[in-house]
Amino acid sequence: MQHPNVVLHDHLDGGLRVETVIELADLVGHTLPSTDPVELGAWFDQVESGSLETYLEAFDHTLAVMQTQDACRRVAAESLADLADDGAVHVESRFAPLLLTRHGLAPEAVIEAVLDGFSSAAREREVTWGLIVDAMRSDDNSLQAAELAVRYSEQGVVAFDLAGPERGYPPEAHLPAINHIREYGLGLTLHAGEAGGLASIASAVFRCGADRIGHGIEIAEDVSSEGAEAVLGGLARRVRDRRVPLEVCPTSNLATKGWSPEEHPLRDLHRWGFNVTLNTDNRLMSATSMSKEAEFALTSGLSLDDLARMTRNALAAAFCSEPQRRRHWEQRIAPWYAERGVSVDPRW
Repeated sequence: MQHPNVVLHDHLDGGLRVETVIELADLVGHTLPSTDPVELGAWFDQVESGSLETYLEAFDHTLAVMQTQDACRRVAAESLADLADDGAVHVESRFAPLLLTRHGLAPEAVIEAVLDGFSSAAREREVTWGLIVDAMRSDDNSLQAAELAVRYSEQGVVAFDLAGPERGYPPEAHLPAINHIREYGLGLTLHAGEAGGLASIASAVFRCGADRIGHGIEIAEDVSSEGAEAVLGGLARRVRDRRVPLEVCPTSNLATKGWSPEEHPLRDLHRWGFNVTLNTDNRLMSATSMSKEAEFALTSGLSLDDLARMTRNALAAAFCSEPQRRRHWEQRIAPWYAERGVSVDPRW
């Protein structure tokens, strides 16, 4: 279901068009599992991966074809265009620029190409955007990535993130990078609670001071039931009461957790009062879009009213300006829901 949406968690290198992967691979001489678009699209779909580590292996191919400025620029422009065409009014895309320097490209050249790609696509569509710089938590160059984020904070970089495998790589191991981001006032959103358990969430929120949590679905493990009532543990209660935004990516979670759709806690987290937002994560690896994620939410027992609330949550949590939030809500989002009978405040 296409609707005006706000995307907070979408990986640039996880959202390439299949045809673009094939064309870029041909240009650089990279061998793919298939050059047939249908077969390659099916190969990239990691719905049965069963773990985060297996899911991440598909990135070997997208990263391999993004090692030039032209490729970075093209992928960024196409990514924003695809999201905007699917209803996005504001997009925050993330990627690890240091992973795109394997063939000698300078990190600055990578960032500038991506920023240029977003800028060119935004000129043709009514969408705002911000770039989030990722560091890989399994690498030791997070401070370099943080310094790069700060350097381009006046040109479109809005935040910093730690991505990659969670187990064995706690976020507090990267406190020098995180402190650098904090010193310069950039946003901080950390992957946690996707595959690292409750300790990962606690560390990200309370030791590192994350503004938002990437995924965070494992917070449901700290909630039990007592009859019809939900009983929140100490961590879950603090995350809920402090309104820490959770960047939930349902289709991706089903793949990495090996869940059936009925097992995903999206509906429960929202009903329990957590600050839930709806996102795509990796559109290529999860064969998804914001429209599909909205359909998942609705078939999971949530309503259009719930979807409106989650969209407002996302807009409030976005690293954008207050005038942008007001414009998006009052001109695009609230009118769309009001036309469909949802009771929303028309004013931001």
